[in-house]
Amino acid sequence: MQFMLINYTKPSPDATADDVAAAKDDELWGAYTKALVDAGVLVGGEALHPSHTATTVRIIDGVKDLHDGPYADSKEQFGGFYLIEVPDLDAALMWAARNPAAATGAVEVRPVVSF
Repeated sequence: MQFMLINYTKPSPDATADDVAAAKDDELWGAYTKALVDAGVLVGGEALHPSHTATTVRIIDGVKDLHDGPYADSKEQFGGFYLIEVPDLDAALMWAARNPAAATGAVEVRPVVSF
């Protein structure tokens, strides 16, 4: 069964793409990603540019409405995700608890719909 582990982290208003790239090599994130790979459960995943680079699109009365920034103003931002394949929700929750984002933000675990 596939699950998406959605990483929510504290936003950094002045973060750049270079900061995001450097974080992927950070000891905690690197060790976590290596553990997923070594366990054979990693299907995919990506980090995202900082939330201030987002553009939100809505259609209001048939007209496109664009706004700079993320959809929601919150204390945490959607920073990236891992797609894993594990036997069940309990295994996905175990991996989520090991995710570095769980210690400083949150990790949302969602099953993936297979078509």
